[in-house]
Amino acid sequence: MTNERRARIETAARAGDPVALAQLLVATPSVNPALSAGGTGEAEITALVAGVLEGWGLRPDVVEIAPGRCNVVASLEGQGPTLMLNGHLDTVGVEGMTVEPFAAQIVASRLVGRGACDMKGGVAALLAATFRLAAGGPRPSLVVALTADEEHASLGMQAVVRDGPHANLAVVCEPTSLAVMPAHKGFVWVRATFRGRAAHGSRPDLGVDAIRHAALYVAALDRYVEDLSARASHPLLGHGSLHAGTISGGTAPSVYPDHCEVQLECRTMPRTPAEAVVAEMQRVLDDLRAREPSLDASLAMTLERPGTEVAVDAELVRGLLAAGAAHGVAPSVQGMTGWVDAALLNESGVPAVCYGPGATEQAHTADEWIETREIVACADVLETFARSLVR
Repeated sequence: MTNERRARIETAARAGDPVALAQLLVATPSVNPALSAGGTGEAEITALVAGVLEGWGLRPDVVEIAPGRCNVVASLEGQGPTLMLNGHLDTVGVEGMTVEPFAAQIVASRLVGRGACDMKGGVAALLAATFRLAAGGPRPSLVVALTADEEHASLGMQAVVRDGPHANLAVVCEPTSLAVMPAHKGFVWVRATFRGRAAHGSRPDLGVDAIRHAALYVAALDRYVEDLSARASHPLLGHGSLHAGTISGGTAPSVYPDHCEVQLECRTMPRTPAEAVVAEMQRVLDDLRAREPSLDASLAMTLERPGTEVAVDAELVRGLLAAGAAHGVAPSVQGMTGWVDAALLNESGVPAVCYGPGATEQAHTADEWIETREIVACADVLETFARSLVR
């Protein structure tokens, strides 16, 4: 991008234009360094956004949550409840992209580039709404929380939840194609470690095959998957699921493997304790051990994130639907397929739903794009919703 073109875009962005804001954000690399070697992190983009917000009269605070990893949090005084508008500033890497990642080109009706959909389009929409709210008129108290590291470990949102500022309700502007998404699944990662006995491939009497035991366990988990599918279906999320994500083990074709490790992921329903998931997986392992006396294995939970939901008749959901209808957006309430930071807000007592421009199918893709008209519509809806909170 030439300096002249960037200057034109930045001028329009600072005047609150939602598409220009999205272009400016896409043109500023913020690849998560935990996911991609050479990723720059969020320091540059948070400084940029903080300057924009300060120009609109907000009080931005750039908080370094880890070296080179930053949140920017700003507040605006108003009446009534405090509304948090949230988005994350980090993106996945650019390896394998078929479009220029940071050129922020508009092709036909689409903004193209890394992060356009996930989720700089949503951040641009909430910033454009913030610009309008800051300019005057009825408004609630507002917190703009733009966070780091959502794509990896959610360090940014964990810091917001821990240190504040706090809010009465929140909209997380992840890509939802302008559907209100008040629920999403959680997940539990479990590492299954199998220990065998190394021996020459010609000596089955001496060897214990750790890979075979791992395969038997993965197959036995089919019963747990069937049980998940037989349980009552969540109205928005359906059923939980389980799959093996990675497997490693063995040293050579002619050696009985003395070690095998399988990384499993279970996608869970809201209010499902991670410990209960691990206990059910342990029961499957115990049953297998009873049939295979030479099996030596253990399970360890390596990461868990809770599922979350806000009632579909909550004021937050109804208010967003009404604001959307005022701008010609067809009412739609759906469940979100992936896990996002809204869960951490809900766990902290702040009702949070997802609502934003862009389709999740475009997130992280080689030719990532977003329809510009959805960015504009989202900004309109967020402004209308925020003003409706002041009675």
